[in-house]
Amino acid sequence: MTWLIPVIIIILLIIASAIRILKEYERSVIFRLGRMIGFKGPGLILLIPFIDRMVKVSLRTVAMDVPPQDIITMKEK
Repeated sequence: MTWLIPVIIIILLIIASAIRILKEYERSVIFRLGRMIGFKGPGLILLIPFIDRMVKVSLRTVAMDVPPQDIITMKEK
Protein backbone atom coordinates (compact mmCIF):
# COMPACT_ATOMS: atom_id res chain seq x y z
CA MET A 1 0.00 0.00 0.00
CA THR A 2 2.89 2.42 0.67
CA TRP A 3 4.14 2.05 -2.90
CA LEU A 4 0.73 2.91 -4.35
CA ILE A 5 0.82 6.64 -3.55
CA PRO A 6 4.15 7.36 -5.33
CA VAL A 7 2.99 5.35 -8.36
CA ILE A 8 -0.26 7.34 -8.56
CA ILE A 9 1.66 10.62 -8.26
CA ILE A 10 4.04 9.61 -11.06
CA ILE A 11 1.15 8.58 -13.32
CA LEU A 12 -0.62 11.89 -12.69
CA LEU A 13 2.56 13.83 -13.51
CA ILE A 14 2.98 11.92 -16.79
CA ILE A 15 -0.65 12.60 -17.75
CA ALA A 16 -0.26 16.29 -16.85
CA SER A 17 2.83 16.57 -19.05
CA ALA A 18 0.86 15.18 -22.01
CA ILE A 19 -1.79 17.93 -21.96
CA ARG A 20 -1.06 21.33 -23.53
CA ILE A 21 -3.36 24.28 -24.18
CA LEU A 22 -2.83 26.68 -27.08
CA LYS A 23 -4.25 30.18 -27.06
CA GLU A 24 -6.21 31.64 -29.97
CA TYR A 25 -3.17 33.44 -31.41
CA GLU A 26 -0.84 30.42 -31.17
CA ARG A 27 -0.18 27.45 -33.42
CA SER A 28 2.13 24.55 -32.80
CA VAL A 29 4.28 22.14 -34.75
CA ILE A 30 4.32 18.59 -33.38
CA PHE A 31 7.45 16.46 -33.67
CA ARG A 32 7.42 12.73 -32.98
CA LEU A 33 10.88 11.27 -32.43
CA GLY A 34 12.38 14.23 -34.31
CA ARG A 35 10.10 14.08 -37.35
CA MET A 36 7.38 16.60 -38.00
CA ILE A 37 3.95 14.96 -37.89
CA GLY A 38 1.76 18.02 -38.30
CA PHE A 39 0.37 21.34 -37.15
CA LYS A 40 -2.17 22.00 -34.43
CA GLY A 41 -4.39 25.01 -33.88
CA PRO A 42 -5.77 26.61 -30.74
CA GLY A 43 -7.34 24.44 -28.08
CA LEU A 44 -6.46 21.35 -26.10
CA ILE A 45 -3.51 19.35 -27.45
CA LEU A 46 -2.69 15.81 -26.31
CA LEU A 47 0.89 14.59 -26.69
CA ILE A 48 2.54 11.24 -26.10
CA PRO A 49 4.87 11.84 -23.13
CA PHE A 50 8.61 11.50 -23.83
CA ILE A 51 7.93 10.82 -27.55
CA ASP A 52 6.18 13.94 -28.88
CA ARG A 53 7.61 17.43 -28.73
CA MET A 54 5.62 20.60 -29.36
CA VAL A 55 7.03 23.92 -30.59
CA LYS A 56 4.72 26.92 -30.17
CA VAL A 57 4.56 29.65 -32.81
CA SER A 58 2.95 33.00 -32.03
CA LEU A 59 0.89 34.63 -34.79
CA ARG A 60 0.70 38.02 -33.09
CA THR A 61 1.98 41.08 -34.93
CA VAL A 62 5.05 42.52 -33.27
CA ALA A 63 5.78 46.24 -33.69
CA MET A 64 9.44 47.16 -33.49
CA ASP A 65 11.16 50.54 -33.63
CA VAL A 66 13.90 50.48 -36.24
CA PRO A 67 16.64 53.08 -35.75
CA PRO A 68 17.34 55.39 -38.71
CA GLN A 69 20.18 54.30 -40.96
CA ASP A 70 22.50 56.19 -43.29
CA ILE A 71 22.34 55.04 -46.89
CA ILE A 72 24.04 56.10 -50.10
CA THR A 73 21.73 57.00 -52.97
CA MET A 74 22.54 57.46 -56.66
CA LYS A 75 22.51 61.26 -56.26
CA GLU A 76 25.20 61.16 -53.60
CA LYS A 77 27.48 58.93 -55.65
